[in-house]
Amino acid sequence: MENKDRQIILNQIRTPDGTVIRSMHRHDYVSHLDKNGKTYMVDGGADYLRRNYHPDAPHEELTVYSDDPFELVRENLMRGGRGKDGTGPLTWVPLCKMSNEWVKACIEYNDLRGMGSAPATEFYRKELEYRAQHGIHIND
Repeated sequence: MENKDRQIILNQIRTPDGTVIRSMHRHDYVSHLDKNGKTYMVDGGADYLRRNYHPDAPHEELTVYSDDPFELVRENLMRGGRGKDGTGPLTWVPLCKMSNEWVKACIEYNDLRGMGSAPATEFYRKELEYRAQHGIHIND
């Protein structure tokens, strides 16, 4: 039976030559010409999974879901950021590497916008609990 509450955390595959390609948002179509001469693609970010298939040279599915173990989720739930001043290049940072202050700011931001029960917000809260239990503190 399919879990309807299951959500995509990170949409990615590994091609036969070992290249990992991932789609970070809804219309982030990413393709790769593999060493075997076939083109592989992912699309859909955390909203849906779109792939192309090569039955004679299949890819490895690496998508992470919300019901996977939290240790896997925290390493793969990505947050885009442009630095403290907001002017840097966009970089994607896994939850497990975000500073405590950044995680708290994300919770506050989401709470203020009525998204306090959103899955990402719940994972931010869970991350702070995880860090408290494991003696982890990440400074800016």
